[in-house]
Amino acid sequence: MFYVQESISITKDFLAGLIDHTLLSPDATPASIINLCEEAIKYNFYSVCVNSFYVPLVKGKLKDSQVMIASVVSFPLGAMTTLTKRVEAENCVQDGADEIDMVMNIGLLKGKQFNLVEEDIREVVKAVSPKIVKVIIETCLLTEQEKIIASAISVSAGAKFVKTSTGFSKGGATVEDVQLIRSVVGTEIGVKASGGIRDFETAVRLVKAGASRIGASKSVEIVK
Repeated sequence: MFYVQESISITKDFLAGLIDHTLLSPDATPASIINLCEEAIKYNFYSVCVNSFYVPLVKGKLKDSQVMIASVVSFPLGAMTTLTKRVEAENCVQDGADEIDMVMNIGLLKGKQFNLVEEDIREVVKAVSPKIVKVIIETCLLTEQEKIIASAISVSAGAKFVKTSTGFSKGGATVEDVQLIRSVVGTEIGVKASGGIRDFETAVRLVKAGASRIGASKSVEIVK
């Protein structure tokens, strides 16, 4: 499901099924990753999202559950070479990841090297097809026109989601950005809102604005 109609009543159970339960902090320990998996199973979150190193651990913990596995690539800056991004994405999938959240090369986008930005994404998409690739465009660093271009490039390159933020820069998801991205990508592409989402009401506003997935580290607080 890539689009939630605004008229739909959003319950906590429904919202849980849209959440990528996330732990990407540099001080995350194996124990905290295991706890993340246990919470995802308990609350029926859509997936867990972790750094690539932890994908094998997560795969083992979630093997008897319906929870999916997402991993980030070129996180949080997006400035790795295309080859490095592709290899990291391939390794994530080999280790058990179902989805890849890759960071766009933001500097190239702002430098108007649009063909290179698209090729960078396309190479990752091709490397892990048919797995889902989400492109993090880091909206807080972009102008409105750059957000539009970044979203359009992501779709053209074959990504299935455009994601607002890493949560590691100077801003996170906003209703306005989600609405803008949704207006660009249409109803057949996913929009993932992430960064700074800490309560149920904020998550609901983002979903009603057009988000079809929520990335959050405060997922348990949100659904409680």
